[in-house]
Amino acid sequence: MEGRARLFLRHKALTLLATLVFVLMFTLYLALQPRGVQVSVLVTASNKGVLLALIAVAQTLPVLTGGIDLSVGAIVVLANCLASNLVNGSPAHIAMGMVAVLLCGAAAGCANALAVVVARLQPIIATLATSTMFYGVSLLLRPGPGGDVDDDVASALTGDLAGIPVSALILLGLLLCLWLPFRRSVTGRGVYAVGSSENSAYMSGVPVGRAKAAAYVGAGLFSGIAGLLLTLIAESAQASAEQAGDFTLNSIAAVVIGGTSLFGGLGGPVGSVIGAFILRTIGDLLFVLAASPLWQPLFQGLILLFAVSLGALPLLRVRNRLETFR
Repeated sequence: MEGRARLFLRHKALTLLATLVFVLMFTLYLALQPRGVQVSVLVTASNKGVLLALIAVAQTLPVLTGGIDLSVGAIVVLANCLASNLVNGSPAHIAMGMVAVLLCGAAAGCANALAVVVARLQPIIATLATSTMFYGVSLLLRPGPGGDVDDDVASALTGDLAGIPVSALILLGLLLCLWLPFRRSVTGRGVYAVGSSENSAYMSGVPVGRAKAAAYVGAGLFSGIAGLLLTLIAESAQASAEQAGDFTLNSIAAVVIGGTSLFGGLGGPVGSVIGAFILRTIGDLLFVLAASPLWQPLFQGLILLFAVSLGALPLLRVRNRLETFR
């Protein structure tokens, strides 16, 4: 029992540290908040945090396989532009529009999976190329800023339920209904096995191709959900390459801060969610402290550097560093 506890702490040390940091930062933010602890403050913080958390979860799946997805931000923007055209009208039309947005995200993930698994391209090259394609489609869908989103649906899904932010409930539901069953499935365990050692996983009979494909399709699906949430929050859309790039970079930062190894096989979406909320809270803290927004990238960079340094500590405990990657 003691050995299991020690192993758990060893694997979850960065995630537990990130959780502690977030609790301290968010407590300080609420204490400094001029309006005090109000439902509106919690809802706003939740909406911003959940949006980045969904993108971070999307990024986590490919990272667990030892890859990376540079197209998650572009898929979010694509889903945002598509949703701004479809999430309106009758209830049936709105429902079908939401389903179409999610299918669009999954289809984008399928394109990445084909490039990585079937064409056997390096993930960083494949997803960089597809991100440009997805951005081009976004421009076709939304040449200029705008959109028509149903106000009642947007208010219902980005408001509160008995004082609890609906977006936080949605995130919790997605983790319980999508991630937890996937993690316990054969394919989900295969994702971790491939990230730990692809050659060993293959020799053990793990369906490597299926595990990688599931990771990239899942990344596309969660990115599509994030794009839909962005549309409901902003009630508009814009095909912005800068925004897509920011989403992608912040998702990688959140993954690392949350304790997921960029080498694959270690970590999970829960830590990435915590990392995303840390990044969002940095901006909120700087706002209540009346600090210049120009400081935010500096603080994010320092936190990311610190998290990466902690993640690299195991390399210092072995004489031959190649042993770490076997």
